[in-house]
Amino acid sequence: MKRSLVAAVLILTPVFAAEGPEYSKRIQEASTVLTEIMGAPDQGVPSELLEKAQCIGVIPDLKRVGFVVGAKFGKGVISCRTATGWSGPSTIRVEGGNIGLQIGAGETDVVFVVMNSRGMDKLMKDKFTIGGDASAMAGPVGRSAEAKTDALMHAEIVSYSRSRGVFAGVSLEGATLRADNEDNTKLYGRTLTQEQILHGTVPPPPDAKPFLDAINRFAPAHKEH
Repeated sequence: MKRSLVAAVLILTPVFAAEGPEYSKRIQEASTVLTEIMGAPDQGVPSELLEKAQCIGVIPDLKRVGFVVGAKFGKGVISCRTATGWSGPSTIRVEGGNIGLQIGAGETDVVFVVMNSRGMDKLMKDKFTIGGDASAMAGPVGRSAEAKTDALMHAEIVSYSRSRGVFAGVSLEGATLRADNEDNTKLYGRTLTQEQILHGTVPPPPDAKPFLDAINRFAPAHKEH
């Protein structure tokens, strides 16, 4: 009996180890979402927005909480530009908000782009409300879409969703965003503030590589001024 139990443990342990921690899977899922969205024909975030982006965030599988009207919940990651390239990712939580009818059944992937330093500064708060503390709007779709409207020029955050293969601009109005401090501690091996992470004061951990590779592919690390 003991030999059978030991054998079962030896067989199952590599499977569990291969899955990896939750925060690592979240980073991998975020990189996959960004790559798939930007790789879809005639879709994706316009290249001129990514060239100007101060930060890029991805929330894979945003869910509706069925027993609470209008409640939504998701975990994601975000990285910001620094003087030396993209920062290591900070793990984040997004809750609530009016994210449209796409989140009716199943799950929705969300990508949002922080357009300027004002928007980036809002990310440094323990918690902030999109549309309240930071101005936001649904983003234009298509890699060559015109992105020069007055509203867009003044928006601090533009956002998109993908549900059942449909990609569109979507408003995150009313959603709250905060750092997932518990997962950030696990990811970096010590307690850090979101400001320390996103300002690039700590090197990216190895688990961050898939997400940073995806961002650098579609948004070169250094902006043209």
